[in-house]
Amino acid sequence: MTAAPAINAPALSGVQSLTFAKALTLAMADAMEADPSVVVFGVDVGKLGGVFRVTDGLTSRFGEERCFDTPLAESGIVGMATGMAMNGMRPVVEMQFDAFAFPAFEQITSHVAKTGNRTRGQVRLPLVIRIPYAGGIGGVEHHCDSSEAHYAHTPGLVVLTPSSVADAYTLLREAIESPDPVVFMEPKKLYFTKATVDLDALRSRHSSPADRGGANGVPSSIGRATVLREGTDATLIAYGPSVAPALAAAETAAAEGRSLQVIDVRSLVPFDDDTVNAAVRSTGRVVVVAEAPGFASMASEIAARIQEHCFHSLAAPVLRVSGFDVPYPPPRLEKYYLPGVDRILDAVDRLQWEES
Repeated sequence: MTAAPAINAPALSGVQSLTFAKALTLAMADAMEADPSVVVFGVDVGKLGGVFRVTDGLTSRFGEERCFDTPLAESGIVGMATGMAMNGMRPVVEMQFDAFAFPAFEQITSHVAKTGNRTRGQVRLPLVIRIPYAGGIGGVEHHCDSSEAHYAHTPGLVVLTPSSVADAYTLLREAIESPDPVVFMEPKKLYFTKATVDLDALRSRHSSPADRGGANGVPSSIGRATVLREGTDATLIAYGPSVAPALAAAETAAAEGRSLQVIDVRSLVPFDDDTVNAAVRSTGRVVVVAEAPGFASMASEIAARIQEHCFHSLAAPVLRVSGFDVPYPPPRLEKYYLPGVDRILDAVDRLQWEES
């Protein structure tokens, strides 16, 4: 495939104040600039720039051969991406909303996740499936599902979910550079949050396709959790849309004289047991915070892993604060469903402090 020439290259560089959505846009644009095999497609991602405008400007810059609209047929989108990845392309597809990806679930679980194993590694699928997910935007069911456990449960998929502007850029660039299929979960309520980042420093890790896997000696962020806040009394473990309320809870707890550590998992698969276990052992008390329903969830898996690896370091049972085991509620009830500061701190209070 002959790539259309890039035009109107962005002037953004150095230290910039960016939205989460803009960081994702720049990650795709920079990847497309560096590698002509990267293509972006999905429903309304072209001229419209996507429902959340995350692909805004990519078609005008790279042409309709590199960023284009597709019919409303998610199974066809992922099926086409699979074939393109088999033949040397690096497709990045958007599912528009979390539950809209379910019509493509058979393609994802039966083909995307299994082709590498089925061919003994002879056929790799370097594709990214971008899924805007979770709530906090006043949406309804089918528009605010937290579907990460479905993908994390499926061997053969890498599953990532950033919670910061810097990670939005870095993790998406690394996802595009990965030789394996990545389900990239984007918390919708974070799209228009802002932070100041050094774009030159972020880009320095990805100077050319030859640098894949950790450019300039910088290790990959895939498979690595990060410590966002140090603390000594208990550890809050969160990811994606639940990181902000975990940090807010830690800030409130500090004002009350309690020191809470906050871990951002960010890479659901592969999972960083080392960082999580070290954090748990340092405090002995843990609350896992996640927006998805709690039953058979990612929060359940994290709690189980902690119990298996850190049992003798625990001073109290591992607790979870999650969404309730019901379909996503209507907008007026959303605030009661989502894990917030009060529910997190209530769980912290139940960590058997009286027995310590």
